[in-house]
Amino acid sequence: MARIEIFTDGACSGNPGAGGWGAILRYKDTEKELSGGEAETTNNRMELTAVIEALQALKTRCVITLYTDSRYVMDGVKQWLPNWKKNNWKTANKKSAVKNIDLWQKLDELVNQHEIIWVWVKGHAGHPENERVDKLARTAALSFKKIDDAQDAALQS
Repeated sequence: MARIEIFTDGACSGNPGAGGWGAILRYKDTEKELSGGEAETTNNRMELTAVIEALQALKTRCVITLYTDSRYVMDGVKQWLPNWKKNNWKTANKKSAVKNIDLWQKLDELVNQHEIIWVWVKGHAGHPENERVDKLARTAALSFKKIDDAQDAALQS
């Protein structure tokens, strides 16, 4: 199986607001950068989307070392997901539906297709790849914010 590294990040201008995500996929000496965003979203949705988009870009089963600065993603995958599934996608109190259930269900499907080693990195602490994916995410969020601002201006005129 191919061994790859994935670095992901999400960003949001306002929460909710315009958001972006970024990912770097590295296989040996080859890297691929991915990014995208949404006009109205949250930082947690963008963190999840970054991981989902990176995993969807893979063509075959891989051994992945996945780096994220999101405790939400890390805790969700490593701690909360099994109980959410057991509780029919309800939180620990078994009353409230899991937030971002659409993305968590997609991520659950994707992580089971690979062998993933999850690594948490401190955000904004000089980790080179984390800084790069942060820039990708912020740039994508900014492009959606500009679109949103232009639409607001058009509606007000």
